Amino acid sequence: AYKNQYENAFSQIEVQLKRRYDLIPNLVEATKAYLTHEKETLEAVISARNTALAGLKEASKNPASASALGKIASGEGMLKSALGALNVAVEAYPELKANQNISDLTEELTSTENRVSYSRQAFNDAVMQFNVYRQSFPNNFFAPTFGFRSDASLLEFEDSAQIQQAPKVSF
Repeated sequence: AYKNQYENAFSQIEVQLKRRYDLIPNLVEATKAYLTHEKETLEAVISARNTALAGLKEASKNPASASALGKIASGEGMLKSALGALNVAVEAYPELKANQNISDLTEELTSTENRVSYSRQAFNDAVMQFNVYRQSFPNNFFAPTFGFRSDASLLEFEDSAQIQQAPKVSF
């Protein structure tokens, strides 16, 4: 039951990250007309998004895999960096700040970041509950017999302190 809970919690992260990854191409398309001189920045955002999405797809197959969760963390780090560069580029275009589409997309990204954060927390709580149960007496004797030989992995990021805040996309 606890394994199912943490797998479901991971599915919620997957939903929110997919939402974010779907919004990013829209943001890039909306800014392309203004940022013709920043082609590399836009390409970096899309590339980082694709890398993060690939990590998510791999982790979706096995949310208990520490290496798959590490790939999500790595992809998310690249994406955060690329979005930061996009933010800096957009600051140079005042007419872009006033665009309603950009404003709407920015609000959606902010909302999505909050949802991702909540989903990560729920996943890690479910993993902790599974691990505590698996490690508790007498379950620790029976768990390996029923295929639960190791603890589930938490979804942790290398820049944990920095990602506690949603990325600032300011126009």
